[in-house]
Amino acid sequence: MANPSELPELIREFTDMSKEYLLQETVEPAKQLGRFAGFSVGAAFAFAIGMLLLGIAGTRWIVRAMPDGPNWTALGYVVSATALVVIASIIVWLTARDTGS
Repeated sequence: MANPSELPELIREFTDMSKEYLLQETVEPAKQLGRFAGFSVGAAFAFAIGMLLLGIAGTRWIVRAMPDGPNWTALGYVVSATALVVIASIIVWLTARDTGS
């Protein structure tokens, strides 16, 4: 057992070790998780912008491929919206299937 004169030294060592342990086991993993989350949000934003631009380009391509006239233009927008909904549904279905939900 420790002498009473050694108690302040033991308490100081205990607090130092506790601080080091908390930094090692909580702060550092939290920093890594934050970095991963930041990159994930950035990638999701980039993919969303890319898909938006591809959707607009696809819509304009379908409308341009249709004959001239307001009815044909409207049909091009309907076909494009239907195609985008089908693509989004397939992506959601594949994601739900892969995660086991």
